[in-house]
Amino acid sequence: MKQLLFFFSTFLFSLSLSSQYQRVRIVTGAQTKDVSEPSISIDPTNPSRILAGTVLRGWHLSVDSGKTWTNGELSSAYGVWGDPCILADNEGLFYYLHLSDPSGKNWLGPDFLDRIVCQTSTDGKTWSSGSYMGLNSPKQQDKEWAVVANTGAIYCTWTQFDKYGSKSPEHESHIYFSKSVDKGESWSQAKSINTLAGDCLDGDQTSEGAVPAAGLNDDVYVCWSRDNKLWFNYSKDGGEHWLDEEYSIQEHVGGWEQSVDKFSRINGMPITVIDNSSGPFRGTLYVMWSDERNGKDNLDIFIMRSFDKGKTWSKPIQVNDDTNPNAHQFLPWICVDQSTGYLYSVFYDRRHGAQAGTHVYLAWSKDGGSTWVNERLTTEAFESDPKVFIGDYNNISAVNGIVRPIWIEFKDGKKSAYTSIINFVK
Repeated sequence: MKQLLFFFSTFLFSLSLSSQYQRVRIVTGAQTKDVSEPSISIDPTNPSRILAGTVLRGWHLSVDSGKTWTNGELSSAYGVWGDPCILADNEGLFYYLHLSDPSGKNWLGPDFLDRIVCQTSTDGKTWSSGSYMGLNSPKQQDKEWAVVANTGAIYCTWTQFDKYGSKSPEHESHIYFSKSVDKGESWSQAKSINTLAGDCLDGDQTSEGAVPAAGLNDDVYVCWSRDNKLWFNYSKDGGEHWLDEEYSIQEHVGGWEQSVDKFSRINGMPITVIDNSSGPFRGTLYVMWSDERNGKDNLDIFIMRSFDKGKTWSKPIQVNDDTNPNAHQFLPWICVDQSTGYLYSVFYDRRHGAQAGTHVYLAWSKDGGSTWVNERLTTEAFESDPKVFIGDYNNISAVNGIVRPIWIEFKDGKKSAYTSIINFVK
């Protein structure tokens, strides 16, 4: 009887952990040179078309809403060196932003990371040679992200290093901004939008993690992390003018450089999004991040809201709903489905214990982030290896109730990128 009860309880536990969503492998490390730092975007004009990108130069196209995928590699005269950011505009044009390596010599080249590159495609397979922004050699441009505004403008922010890895106090890191108003063919002169400089050591004292959000009326909002704080700045005229000085909106407890057992590198950098829908939370700004405020061995995911375009902010709201005081949730990303205003987030999760491996969770909110439903996307945990890099981020996209997250798993000596087929009724 005890054995029967144990089997029955174990069966119920496994049912409670099973995912209701189909999990699809997009690409494995056996098909390309590397798979990490994934990005994904659903075409709003044709949601059956979905494009993803992975380090170093992978592109991955689905024309059946994510069920099957075609894979290829990007090339550019300016080089392709990771940090993929995939966008789709309201006319069905895809954008692939990434770092540069014109000479192909990586860290040994004098022009390594000398600019941010943007390539475009109408079909997700054939790509333009690329345009660029921020060319300022020998300074290095890193960790870009971009957003397409309702006006069609593209806003991009990133970190500029005077000299990456330098310990010299003379070398600084700053947050830079540029925009394109001609579908990525050309870019405005890059400008710094911060006054408080970071160092160049790529740690908590470095200005990192700038993700822009675009409102409906040429308003642009950006949050980043430095010195254990979240910093915020905004522009009301499409990035032409910014506040004279950024301001802190929240303590980033433990900083953005974080540590999880058996992961080579993770971070808790903030992601900024805005609700441009016609729903009840229209105009609300959100910033999501992870930190150690609940304990050094208990990274959690948090979100803050602003109902007045960044002037004031709510207290942090915890997104993950586990009660384990020694469990990490990390590498979150968030998006807004602009047809409903619903929020969707994806993150790694160890709520079942570090010895049980790492799972991937979806969290979603229909009430402007006040409450969250957590659902597990992985059927089996994956084990990580401190020698294998799978960061620095995950990603998620949602259009008209169609939600597609993307993440990386490491199993049997191979890295793979996955998505889940998640379709919510509006």
